[in-house]
Amino acid sequence: MKVSTPPNGNLSKATRESSLEELRATTEAGGELDILVVGGGVVGAGAALDAVTRGLKVGLVEAYDWAAGTSSRSSKLIHGGLRYLEMLDFALVKEALQERGLLIQRIAPHLVRPVPFLYPLHRRFVERPYVGAGILLYDTLGLTSGNSRGVPMHKHLSHKGTLKAAPSLKDDAMIGSICYYDAQVDDARLVANVIRTAASFGAHTLNQTKVVDFVREGERVVGARVRNQENGDEFEIRAKQVINATGVWTDETQALVTDRGQLKVRASKGIHLVVPRDRFQSTVGLILRTEKSVLFVIPWGRHWIIGTTDTDWKLDKAHPAASSADIDYLLGHVNKVLKRPLTREDVEGVYAGLRPLLAGENDSTAKLSREHVVAHPVPGLVVVAGGKFTTYRVMAKDAVDEASRALDEKVPESCTETIPLLGATGFKAAWNRRNRTADESGVHVARVEHLLNRYGSLVPEILELIKERPELADPLPGADDYLGAEVVYATTHEGALHVNDVLTRRTRISIEAWDRGVSAAPVAARLMADILGWSATQEENEVANYVARVEAERLSQQQPDDVSADAARLEAPGILPLA
Repeated sequence: MKVSTPPNGNLSKATRESSLEELRATTEAGGELDILVVGGGVVGAGAALDAVTRGLKVGLVEAYDWAAGTSSRSSKLIHGGLRYLEMLDFALVKEALQERGLLIQRIAPHLVRPVPFLYPLHRRFVERPYVGAGILLYDTLGLTSGNSRGVPMHKHLSHKGTLKAAPSLKDDAMIGSICYYDAQVDDARLVANVIRTAASFGAHTLNQTKVVDFVREGERVVGARVRNQENGDEFEIRAKQVINATGVWTDETQALVTDRGQLKVRASKGIHLVVPRDRFQSTVGLILRTEKSVLFVIPWGRHWIIGTTDTDWKLDKAHPAASSADIDYLLGHVNKVLKRPLTREDVEGVYAGLRPLLAGENDSTAKLSREHVVAHPVPGLVVVAGGKFTTYRVMAKDAVDEASRALDEKVPESCTETIPLLGATGFKAAWNRRNRTADESGVHVARVEHLLNRYGSLVPEILELIKERPELADPLPGADDYLGAEVVYATTHEGALHVNDVLTRRTRISIEAWDRGVSAAPVAARLMADILGWSATQEENEVANYVARVEAERLSQQQPDDVSADAARLEAPGILPLA
């Protein structure tokens, strides 16, 4: 059965079912994909887009939801990494800054935007020249990366100038500062956009589809056996090459094939706090040195994101938990520089994620490499591991390059540096006419700006939903920033299959709302049920599952250590297959 490319890369229940049927039918008829990508985080998504835009026949499978692991739980930064510059890793920093420029100006200007940071100075005479030279080099590497920087140059601020930019800082927290720029991103939305863009070029993308084993002929991997998590069905997908891009699960997926020549990945836990923007005054973010690493205070709409920690994690990888000690650690460090200390009562949301670091001899995860490695441990299987969110496109390119070498036909070079994601083309023009869009749609201009910063030039698709159903312009309970139309759009266009997908990743209600989305869950479930054909029981189960997840996370955040926090988090049941 031939299925046409989804228009505009729309990911609906129907397109998912069509892709499932076609991939199953292709294998049963003796056919195969050129490349099957395993893992729906940012690297897997990037690999699918890279491969399909080279003209290859591509499939992508993800065990849970898009970006459900590390790629939705980052610091939301696109940056070169000042601390890597201090480690003299110039090549990594330059590569990351090149990608930052591409993302801001060409690939995803609607999702990646400049953000200013203050680097406080504490010692007179010596520190300013030293740090200033480093940040000047940081800016210079951005200029020489082959792309326009996309962000302003740094500037030096006096003590008075620093307090003017950040009035809530203690008078004695610094003697002055340097203001420099990096960029921020809604990580989960970027991943969803990469996947939708890959689908628009013809890639078959399947979330809630878990690899349970690899298919082998002798020593060669020739595909994977997968389980449709929505109903429990299993079938094979054949492919000439399989790319394993499973991040912190790399060791487990490699073990399905071989125990020789494996890449070893260690999981490092990083937690973040979300607090209201009005809890302290500042027009810029902050970067603070700690005894272990650095701590960021990042502007995030009407909120601040504060993070992160960097600790070894050997417990459940699907649901890393933040402990009470983690939260106290972050509050303690940020309160060293604030006039009015933050308390637990100021914390709206908490999230924890795992970094996939290449294992080494060093016991500290903070010192492990963020560079990536691509390996071909057995014929037919390529593994990509390590790296950082900012350089996902380079990691994807390298993985597809390696897989392409084993294909019979000559494969074109990567072209993803020239391909804007869906919503990027025409974004600046759409932003410039936002007042007219507001007048024409009857939606307040502040709402239009919110939508533009999430969907770019695809905003007319959201507004069309509101035109057809005006009630979708109503905000969700307890989450005034988000509209009912966004729940519908997430389900019809962005592949959301569960309430948790919408409240945690398509929106950020789970960390931005005081009740963490509990009051929004029933409304979201009702909107999704009509589209996905849920029974009343399924709709109730979705809400109950989400509420149980929130309660388990809150309980975990009251525990004193990782072991007890992990046990509390695992009290929440997983989503069961639909009967």
